[in-house]
Amino acid sequence: MAEEVAAAPEEQAEGAPSKKKLIIKIVLMVVAVLFIIGASVGGTLLATGFFSKKEQAKEAVDAQLDKLEGEHGGGDGHGDAKAGDGHGDAKGGDGQSAPAKPGAETPGKELVSPDADNQRWKFNYYSLEKAMLSNLSGSRKVMQVTLTIMTHYDDRVIKNVKTHELALRAGILDLMRTKTEADLKDPDFRKQLAEEIRVVINSLLEKYEGFGGIEEVMFSEFVVQ
Repeated sequence: MAEEVAAAPEEQAEGAPSKKKLIIKIVLMVVAVLFIIGASVGGTLLATGFFSKKEQAKEAVDAQLDKLEGEHGGGDGHGDAKAGDGHGDAKGGDGQSAPAKPGAETPGKELVSPDADNQRWKFNYYSLEKAMLSNLSGSRKVMQVTLTIMTHYDDRVIKNVKTHELALRAGILDLMRTKTEADLKDPDFRKQLAEEIRVVINSLLEKYEGFGGIEEVMFSEFVVQ
């Protein structure tokens, strides 16, 4: 009995290394399986273009960010760069209103286009149907004129003229009655009279409609007798 009991520890000592080897084998097998699974998944993702798509998406995001920085970063291309480009409220770089174009203003008030974008139209003409007849001041002579007006703006200006034609004719006749025979001797009398009539028409249109727009007045008939 003593011999058998003494032999037991030796048997236990011999069995310990085999258990360690078994554990190591199991660990190695698990590692190998995980490696195979990882390699398989990586190969599948590579074959389907997963990494290239991810890189393309990143490049697209970077390009979009660069574009946004280019649009909003510089002060000379966008933002508050309204000077001289014909947009916005047509102001210069110093914040002041741009000067009016020749022939587009009357004393005391600058004319503004009725169009939101302030664009000019082609030449637009309208002839007052009836001639206007008036005595010269301090004279028995009479002056008869038929007028044609011109505007670069659209038909709304012509419509305003037609709407207020009676008031316009009254204002023009009041002006004509102030002229004398001495005024007729001036070589530029007709040009001066046409300009004065233009001012009268624009002033009345501004009074009734808030906008004039008449840029030239011409005489299709001019008679003094």
